[in-house]
Amino acid sequence: MSYDLMVFERTKAPQKRKEFLVWYDKETEWAEEHGYDNPAVTSPALRNWYEEMIKTFPNMNGPDAPDDDLDDEDAEAHLTDYSIGHHIIYAAFSWSVADEAYEKMKDLAQKHGVGFYDVSGDDGIILPDGNLME
Repeated sequence: MSYDLMVFERTKAPQKRKEFLVWYDKETEWAEEHGYDNPAVTSPALRNWYEEMIKTFPNMNGPDAPDDDLDDEDAEAHLTDYSIGHHIIYAAFSWSVADEAYEKMKDLAQKHGVGFYDVSGDDGIILPDGNLME
């Protein structure tokens, strides 16, 4: 079991919670015609978010995965499983870094102008301006 968070391209997502959750379910069917480990397939804003995010939470898979085995338990705990779509990036974290991941992801979402969805929690869907989606 992982601690899951997601960022999304606000211009592509519905603006009301009920419609957003239907859209989220469709997006996470992973039916796009590409692999889900390549940031080249996503929007510029999401790609910029990702490039900054992997500095703290490296991608465990794909072209950005670390080359060597990690000796440090803390570094290994920060490895993250990203699923990268055209309009979303879904991130699965270790529960041991949940609080840190939440804060980092939320801060970077606002910085890069993308939405933020706390999939594993109750904090809801946060728009790039910091307001909750209703």
